[in-house]
Amino acid sequence: MVDPVLKKDSPMATNTAQRRWRSKNRFTKTQLNVMARRLVHDDLEEIARVFQLRGKAEAVSFSAFVTKGLMQYASHNEEAQRLLTIFVKSWFRDRDLNG
Repeated sequence: MVDPVLKKDSPMATNTAQRRWRSKNRFTKTQLNVMARRLVHDDLEEIARVFQLRGKAEAVSFSAFVTKGLMQYASHNEEAQRLLTIFVKSWFRDRDLNG
């Protein structure tokens, strides 16, 4: 059965469905379309599966939530600060190596 919200033979939502979603959620949500390496998509799928989230979009929100929590915890905990420093340094190192 074809989903009436989706365009025929396309995984994309119709323009009408997109306008409806934007109108309904205009004060609480914004759409984020990001080009990312396949590894990032795989990581998001894993995060969603491991933490029983509702897909990659929620995994992005969860990752931001965890990062913010670690930042706040690091402000008064030396071990959290040490871990955060390691993650930040390795992020920039890997980003620079992989372009």
